Amino acid sequence: MAVAPDVTQLLARLNENDDQAMNQLIPIIYDELRRMAHSKLRWEASGSTLNTTALVHEAYFKLADQKATNWQNRNHFFAIAAQAMRRIILNNAEKKQAKKRGGNQADLDVDEVADWLSDTQSEEILALDEALEKLKSFDERGYNVVIYRFYGGLNYEEIAAVMDMSHITVRRSWNAAKLWLNRSLRTSLLG
Repeated sequence: MAVAPDVTQLLARLNENDDQAMNQLIPIIYDELRRMAHSKLRWEASGSTLNTTALVHEAYFKLADQKATNWQNRNHFFAIAAQAMRRIILNNAEKKQAKKRGGNQADLDVDEVADWLSDTQSEEILALDEALEKLKSFDERGYNVVIYRFYGGLNYEEIAAVMDMSHITVRRSWNAAKLWLNRSLRTSLLG
């Protein structure tokens, strides 16, 4: 019985424009992508249209379309997947807010999945994104750690490998960024 290639080997093949590598990669990493998506949709309202499977599939399409990315390893792949999931969730929150403000006059396509968010949840997601962008302006390392940890579900060691730093530095960046974000969100949502 042939041994299946590992994630890093498949990513190397993707870098060489091997179109079959992504098809072989997805079954190997699908469960991990589902775990990531599920952890990000904890706040999902029941009966919503964007569920774990839908988020994984949307992320897959974004990842499959990443022709110019030079995939380094498994951790790099999941870091990019985390960014893709963040963007999908954020886009849905923005659409929910636009719809709430009367911006739904135009015909919407399949992306009408914003209905899964409550008004409060979409406001919280947008406030988090705004706070993340502010954090990025003065602490890009902290910003990246938050993205990889929160949206990607990566642990300290995995983030350290992606960012080429010690896991102690990652942990310190996580704690500092989390403290700053908590204060910023408390101010913006309560203030």
